[in-house]
Amino acid sequence: MLSSLPNLLTLSRILAVPLLVVLMWNASWFGYLIAFVVFCIAGATDYLDGYLARAQGTVSKLGVFLDPIADKIMVAGAIIMLVENDIVHGWTVIAAIIILIREITVSGLREYLAGIQVSIPVSQLAKWKTAFQMISLGALILAGAAEIRFTWLPAYEVGVATLWAAAILTLVTGYDYLRVGLKHMA
Repeated sequence: MLSSLPNLLTLSRILAVPLLVVLMWNASWFGYLIAFVVFCIAGATDYLDGYLARAQGTVSKLGVFLDPIADKIMVAGAIIMLVENDIVHGWTVIAAIIILIREITVSGLREYLAGIQVSIPVSQLAKWKTAFQMISLGALILAGAAEIRFTWLPAYEVGVATLWAAAILTLVTGYDYLRVGLKHMA
């Protein structure tokens, strides 16, 4: 199962996170630009691994387990570096924290529910949340390069706006998951 293409794509996303962090560590505009490319490729594998697994009929327990973990590791790594590098600052840190809290809470909830053999499917709104989240983080990584070299790009403004949109959707979808999950905890 580990050698299936969808699982290899998921693993590549996990392995891309340390590279992303290193590229953003004391980055020049070129480091941010390469980090943006790495983030975009990793984000594309998120869609591609699921698509291929379903299309090829190779959905595996390992893939179902690793895919959300890979997403959360990538999001957390990007957010931590964006805050560390002061690209995400001020009130916008609150949006980033909301996203991280929801990711951890929903992961714990899913783990608990899996233990009692209850599954909560991913909602369409949660998919939109993920899209906004990935767009925002990609734009904010690109903003590191734009701030230094490509000052005409509105990457920061796009990144902040979509980060707040993702945070709002995060609150809504997190509440939905929690509401459903709490029914099984009584």
